[in-house]
Amino acid sequence: MIRGRDLGLERGGHTVLEGVDIHAADGEIVGVVGPNGSGKSSLLALLYGALKPSRGSVEIGGEPLTDLSAAERARRVAVVAQNTDMHLPLSVAEVVNLGRLAHRTSARVNEQAVTQALEAVNLLDRARDSVLDLSGGERQRVAIARGLAQQARSMLLDEPTNHLDVRHQHEVMSTIRRLPCAVVVLHDLNLAARYCDRIVALDGGRVVAQGTPHEVLVPQVIEPVYRVRVDVREFADAPDLAFSLPDTPARRATD
Repeated sequence: MIRGRDLGLERGGHTVLEGVDIHAADGEIVGVVGPNGSGKSSLLALLYGALKPSRGSVEIGGEPLTDLSAAERARRVAVVAQNTDMHLPLSVAEVVNLGRLAHRTSARVNEQAVTQALEAVNLLDRARDSVLDLSGGERQRVAIARGLAQQARSMLLDEPTNHLDVRHQHEVMSTIRRLPCAVVVLHDLNLAARYCDRIVALDGGRVVAQGTPHEVLVPQVIEPVYRVRVDVREFADAPDLAFSLPDTPARRATD
């Protein structure tokens, strides 16, 4: 379980987040959405301790984050950050094995965890390849595999589908869907609709809506937040959104 209570963040005299409440229970996937600059990545950084809140508190598994050692945090929460720089000449398996550093387990156990993680992101056949030879999307999947190999109870992911094609976006989100607990920042609202149990919508550093996809992904929430026109339909029991600019003229019919 991950919980943030009344979180606020001030940076350089500027309010980044204010009065944010968020929680993800065991067995729940919570999506965080909002336009650029709304505070999504900053909120995630507060939840795993990369940033210190100006106010409020964070709990992991019912215990204050500030009471947990770095090693204990790593055992409880895995993090897949937005920037997955991989400039060292390491193999894919070696990078994923970095997720095992918090565990004092045998090489055999670590190898099994790495294999399972690579299988989950369909990269086992690249295990011995250098990460320097991978595409941006493949490196993103390696970063996710490293988080999976950590085998933490919860995972925080910042835009994990960046650089991925459509199929791999859905494969990654299906993998996240099977995690015990996760908070995931997403730009694609249709992915959030399909894979998240609940969604938190941010705008200007504040929560403007929180609830199920059917409660949050509605025109009265999305249109003022993103400043677009939204048409919401139903597809496979989830909202399916189409967008256009408010002043976009309708297409002319063609013969």
